Order: sequence, then structure tokens, then C-alpha cells
Amino acid sequence: MKKLTVFMVVALVLSAGPVSVKAEGMGLGIILGEPTGLSGKMWTGGNTAVDGAAAWSFGDNGALHLHADYLFHKNDLLEFASLYYGLGARVKLTDDVQVGIRIPFGLVHNLESAPIDIFLEIVPGLNLIPETNFVLNGGLGARFYF
Repeated sequence: MKKLTVFMVVALVLSAGPVSVKAEGMGLGIILGEPTGLSGKMWTGGNTAVDGAAAWSFGDNGALHLHADYLFHKNDLLEFASLYYGLGARVKLTDDVQVGIRIPFGLVHNLESAPIDIFLEIVPGLNLIPETNFVLNGGLGARFYF
């Protein structure tokens, strides 16, 4: 079922027309992956935004995962989606609280028929506290804009 959902979302994004970038407002929605939970995004300019999530991480016996990222969007590289990248911070509330940095890379498609975006991202990161180690997060999500 999960593979079918991913296939359907990717097919929808690839079959869509030219990208229309909604560079205003605030969006709230969900992210599915590692972590899975609530996602938000607020545009700060035509090509910049802040996003974040309050989600559940399934690694390390499960834990609350919080993150925030500052994102830059490249709207003219792909016809069907906008490419984004950025820098952020993460906190994972386990027995030993983990604090680190995130470097998100992703694609976002804004539906023309509704104030909704669909995104797919991969996020390498580096935990700094309590020890230094590499982490990899990623997910598929959607947000509704107000």
C-alpha cells in the first residue's frame, strides 16, 4: 500500500503542467517517512521560506522529533516542480536528547487547482549532542495553505 501511495503521488507530480510557485502564506500538513507527523511552512520571500515539523521518529525505540529549516527555492530548473535546499536544526527527545543540524534537499509541486503543495525531501544531518554521528531523514508530504 505504501509503494502504491508513493507511486500515485510521483505520477501526479510528473503529469502536472508547469510549476506555479505559491510564494506567500502559511501551510500546514503532514509528512510521512522518517520522521512522520505534522509539517508547516511559512514563506518569507519570493524564493525563501521557513519550514518545520513536530513528528515521531521511529528509530532509537521511537522519540519526538522537532526540526526547523531555512529554505531556498529554485523555481526555474524543472518544469514540474521547484527544487529547494537549506539548512536547519533538529532535536530528538530520546533518553539522551539529540541535537544536530539538517541539510534538506527536495522537490515541491504546488497544485494549480487548490492551495496545496506536495513535497518529497531527503535530509542528511549531523548530530552534535550527545555525540557526533551522521543521520539521514526523508519523507513525502503535503500542506494546505491559508
